[in-house]
Amino acid sequence: MRVDLFDFDLPEERIALRPAEPRDSARMLVVRPGEDFADRAVRDLPSLLRTGDVLVFNDTKVIPAQLRGIRRRGEAQAQVDATLHMRMAPDRWLAFMRPGKRIAAGDRIHFGHDGNSCFLGQLDATVIEKGDAGEVLLGFDLSGPFLDEALHAVGRIPLPPYIASKRDDDARDLTDYQTIYAKEEGAVAAPTAGLHFTPELFAALDSKGIERRFVTLHVGAGTFLPVKADDTADHKMHAETGSVSEATADALNGAKARGGRIIAVGTTSLRLLESAARPDGSLTAWSGPTDIFITPGYRFRTADLLMTNFHLPRSTLFMLVSAFSGLDTMRAAYAHAIGNNYRFYSYGDASLLYRAEMSDGR
Repeated sequence: MRVDLFDFDLPEERIALRPAEPRDSARMLVVRPGEDFADRAVRDLPSLLRTGDVLVFNDTKVIPAQLRGIRRRGEAQAQVDATLHMRMAPDRWLAFMRPGKRIAAGDRIHFGHDGNSCFLGQLDATVIEKGDAGEVLLGFDLSGPFLDEALHAVGRIPLPPYIASKRDDDARDLTDYQTIYAKEEGAVAAPTAGLHFTPELFAALDSKGIERRFVTLHVGAGTFLPVKADDTADHKMHAETGSVSEATADALNGAKARGGRIIAVGTTSLRLLESAARPDGSLTAWSGPTDIFITPGYRFRTADLLMTNFHLPRSTLFMLVSAFSGLDTMRAAYAHAIGNNYRFYSYGDASLLYRAEMSDGR
């Protein structure tokens, strides 16, 4: 499909720089294909779901994956930035480097010279390989938990570029850019639909008899990369690693068998469920990398509803929601959201989307 079909104009002032307070006070646009849009709030979610429905959350935890360092090549040196996006080994990460033109295989990178980090105030790495668009494979001098400790000392929370370009990260982001149920470290971007949930909202969902299950997909920085191709067929997705446990797969299969609906909280949860689904829509235990790219025409096998934030123009995520609820529906929904002052992107408001081929009474 032509990528320009997924373009739209978004005023700068619609981009949220901070989350709503409290989190569940954010607005939520309910989108049922073929019906009028409904302006609600995230805290209304229990009233929109039914007893026996199951929410599926991504429990990945954001790590401080934004690094600043010095590249040394002989006597020459230059300042560089790295955003880690996928762990390849205990001591190796794929990363996006800026400026990419200053990086070559064999370069030594010295991160963390501010005196606050452990291991003599720095974390050193070697560029093992250089790929396309500034992507490199970094081999660190530390490994496993020692590397993890150093990253926490040296790194910063990797705010999305559309926020980082407008303000610096601060202490608030350490909690704001993390879900309350984050558990498995490894993401370099938050599963942002989950940022809206609070203990109070969980309690209200519990009282309604709405279950919650967890999967893990370590979100990579590739989620923010623009689609530069003119046709979706020419776009390459960056892989992300994830897992669905046998217990979660069995619970979701059981819920569907009883007539319960599956609500994916976030596009990351949905992509992982689709990666783990059998052709008949049943789920099995699954783990590994996934680069699934969902565009209109894709037939969903798992989730009945999707709760997600508002996404970038021409992005793979807007393509995914257009596949889920229909391109015309989502273009109209986004026009409604912009016209009614909804807040966009990671710290913005939410939408609750019904799958296009399902009826409301299902």
